[in-house]
Amino acid sequence: MIETFFPNVEMSKFWEKTYETVYMTGISLVFIFIFGILLGLLLFLTSKGNIWQNRVINWIIAAVVNIFRAIPFVILIILLIPFTRGIMGTMIGPNAALPALIIGSAPFYARMVEIGLREVNKGVIEAAQAMGARTSTIIFKVLLPESMPAIISGLTVTAIALVGYTAIAGIIGAGGLGNYAHQYGFVRGNNDVTLFGTIAILIIVFIIQFIGDLITKKIDKR
Repeated sequence: MIETFFPNVEMSKFWEKTYETVYMTGISLVFIFIFGILLGLLLFLTSKGNIWQNRVINWIIAAVVNIFRAIPFVILIILLIPFTRGIMGTMIGPNAALPALIIGSAPFYARMVEIGLREVNKGVIEAAQAMGARTSTIIFKVLLPESMPAIISGLTVTAIALVGYTAIAGIIGAGGLGNYAHQYGFVRGNNDVTLFGTIAILIIVFIIQFIGDLITKKIDKR
């Protein structure tokens, strides 16, 4: 059936490129989750009226986050070429895309984490402080558990955006379904290949959204 509607699609190549997209998205998402949580916590805790209130540090972190959020992804890839080549040894392939994917998405996710933390009831935090809870206890027993539904929801949105970023990175040599749709579809005039790659990307996005929504509903106790 696939051969009938998509005669130019090579399934072996398609699965190879699909794996590359899933690989880039998955590995990047792990680091984005870690860095995003750390940056989000710092943004929240150093803001006015919070535990580590520090105007200077908060301004510096916010400035870094805002700068990297504002840079278009394609330009960011170009700006990071020396850095990427230095730590990865190459600018071609899925691994070469990881630094740009992580640096480009972590600040976005950090802001979503910060928003989630701001939704936590101030009374719960104050009650924990009144009972003499340490900062680490407040972070791991109050802030993160209470904001987890928003954090997971934000991670879902970030993951979907990340799939789009992998497609952009693929066009300039990172591999993945973006590379497949462009190199084997658009460049060769095979519109069916481009369409097939697009459908595959949409399916991945739908799966991510479904899993994210499912997890969010299970952990949301409200």
